[in-house]
Amino acid sequence: MVRVRFAPSPTGYLHLGNARTALFNYIYARHTGGKLILRIEDTDRERSKKEYEDLLIDDLKWLGIEWDEGPDIGGDYGPYRQSERTDIYNQYVEKLKESGHIYKCFCSPEELEEERKKALSEGRPPRYSGKCRNLTEDQIKKLESEGKPYVWRFRVPDGEFIIFEDVIKGTVEINVDEFGDFVIVRSDGSPVYNFVVVVDDALMKITDVIRGEDHLSNTPKQILIYRALGFEEPRFAHLPIILGEDRSKLSKRHGAVSVRAFRDDGYVSEAMFNGLSLLGWHPKGDNEVLSKEEIIREFDIKDIHNAPAVFDRAKLRWLNGVYIREKIDLDDLTERAVPFFEGFGYKADFDYYRKVMEAIRDSLETLMDIEQRAKPFFVDDFHYEEDAQQFLKDETGYRVVQLFYEKVKDMDEIKKEDFKRITKEIQKELGVKGKNLFMPIRVALTGVTSGVDMAVLVEVIGVERVKHRLQRALEYFG
Repeated sequence: MVRVRFAPSPTGYLHLGNARTALFNYIYARHTGGKLILRIEDTDRERSKKEYEDLLIDDLKWLGIEWDEGPDIGGDYGPYRQSERTDIYNQYVEKLKESGHIYKCFCSPEELEEERKKALSEGRPPRYSGKCRNLTEDQIKKLESEGKPYVWRFRVPDGEFIIFEDVIKGTVEINVDEFGDFVIVRSDGSPVYNFVVVVDDALMKITDVIRGEDHLSNTPKQILIYRALGFEEPRFAHLPIILGEDRSKLSKRHGAVSVRAFRDDGYVSEAMFNGLSLLGWHPKGDNEVLSKEEIIREFDIKDIHNAPAVFDRAKLRWLNGVYIREKIDLDDLTERAVPFFEGFGYKADFDYYRKVMEAIRDSLETLMDIEQRAKPFFVDDFHYEEDAQQFLKDETGYRVVQLFYEKVKDMDEIKKEDFKRITKEIQKELGVKGKNLFMPIRVALTGVTSGVDMAVLVEVIGVERVKHRLQRALEYFG
């Protein structure tokens, strides 16, 4: 059975790149009938925070990603937080000590920096020289007696090439001389990422490691550790990096890059799931608006492109609009919109919110658009925009509004049909039509020259508020 994992560090908000990694692991697990494991890599004691872990889990659930084992639900291969697995790591450090695969290195940070500078000045890639590799027992005891701190380094075999088949990149070949002996355990006794990730993946029986290509340089080191511990190596698939529209690596300078920021900006989870799935993968047909189930059914990991994926913000916004307008049930959409209505100070009951959403959803691309699109339904004492005032300063326009008010002032309710009937009557009585008929009414009721269907607006806000707005306009321009 396929077993994949998503292993984020809880040191900040969920970045789009990490979200895409989680998404592809999830889709692959579901497509193959396998399992997804969530593991929290919280060994960075200074930066890891429980609040970030909670936010991360919440964002993953919001995206529609479900896992089969994890810190919140347990499983057969826990614990699922690295901070709770220290005893396990220590056992495998001892195995590497016993097998002679690691050794003590007493080189100071200053010595290592000097080595690095020298290598760069000579045009060589910086790598550890192996200075402490062959220290004698007496030399080690002397250095320890002097209280000199040390790390444990992995003894990398000289001149070896690590070759592996990457599902996305094909055959990858890396000379170990490019990186040399690397640290396994820090001077404070804490194991490093490349070591603990191997132990975790092996013990959790991970069959496929799907991650960003920024981890590609870690893979040969990890393969050496797999072999030293006698673990079976998983298949590797390194996802292409995500670029901004300017073809530089996606970062904060490109605008919002966290899932949380897009949530706050009014994006819906289905559009985010769909949009992230298209970063490096494409369905076989031309249709790119696909449900989660359709994506899982069509997905083949071998179809992921090796070339960098370009994040198209405009395309995601368009996709989001499609889901808002066409794909989400009105009641469901209204529930999601309520926090936005309330955040903009638009207070009402659910039924009223629902009527407004029905009226404006076709004009929305994100739920943040509610602020402007819903304004006519909530704000009665609005400002008349400069370019709109001309329609009521005009004598004919003023008379249109005056006559409209005369026809509604004694009504107890107003429906769409009433609006259409009244405007037809005014057209006949005053001999006006088109813009000269409808624009004065729109300006009187909204203060602007474009927006929602007037017939819908009057029915939703009700006749008393219609009267109030008409009276207000007549007083203002009278």
